[in-house]
Formats: sequence, C-alpha cells, structure tokens
Amino acid sequence: MSDKDVLLNNVLLRLGETIAARKAAEAGTSYVASLLAKGEDAILRKVLEEAAETLLASKEGDKLHVVREVADLWFHTLVLLAWHGAGPQEVLAELERREGVSGIAEKAARKP
Repeated sequence: MSDKDVLLNNVLLRLGETIAARKAAEAGTSYVASLLAKGEDAILRKVLEEAAETLLASKEGDKLHVVREVADLWFHTLVLLAWHGAGPQEVLAELERREGVSGIAEKAARKP
C-alpha cells in the first residue's frame, strides 16, 4: 500500500469516525445529526442529489467541479453508511476483497 493509499484510508476512516460521533449530537448543532434525524429518506434524497450534481459537473467538463461534487457524494454516502451502522472500513475491506478479481467474475459470484 502506497503512502497515498494510507493517507486516503486515514481520511475516509477519520471522516467515518466523525460522522459516527455526530450521530449523538443535537440536530441543531450538527448537519450530520440533523440529516440523520430526518431519517433514511432524507439521506437517500441527498445521495441522489449529489449523484446528479456529480453527473452534471462531469458533463460540464470542469475537473475541479467534478472533484468537489464527488466529495459531496462520498460524504453523504458515508452518512448513509452510518445510518446503517456501517463505516468506510467495511467498504474498503470489500474493495480490497475484490482487488485483482474480474468485475464480471465477482458479480457473477454474488449471491442473490
């Protein structure tokens, strides 16, 4: 694992820990707490909104805009994971499990 990989993992893990900690915060003092308090549908709407904004930014062809929208999408996806009691470490472990495996073979091996 390269230094950049370690840094990326650390940032995602720290962000996941911060989001998990904010679950206990007052909704009026934390964006994450307020979004979680609104429930799963509100979180899903934010993920969908950020995904759409990412697609639109890509169509514009502005690299910085794409990066910023993907950051928003990742953030809200981490909030969704927290809603389900999961965190980035589980996603990273799943990606590591898939590393070096054909995407076609990996998908075919999944149980319905």
